Amino acid sequence: MALFFDRDWFDARLAERAISRDVLAAVSGISPTELDDVFKDQRELSVAEVAAFAELLGVTPAEIAHHAGVSTPVPGQDAGARIVALETRVAALETELQRLTAWVRSRSS
Repeated sequence: MALFFDRDWFDARLAERAISRDVLAAVSGISPTELDDVFKDQRELSVAEVAAFAELLGVTPAEIAHHAGVSTPVPGQDAGARIVALETRVAALETELQRLTAWVRSRSS
């Protein structure tokens, strides 16, 4: 993954498609000022913005994420597996909380 926003790569993709940064901002649902912050590496793209960039530039979301240096999840990754893993962790935490609550109550009596 890139450690910074690769402005040159994005400008080259925009030029290939004859698209301005203003169009990229509009399609992504952000202002030109916000896009300038992205290009200056002062603002990270959201998952939705990664998806919009990818669609407009005709590349994969993973490629956008790589060149944008983002740490947000890439659209299309297995969200279902992440949800299952989180639900499993929450269930384990709830079980532990119940155990600890019972233990604290037994000590308070």
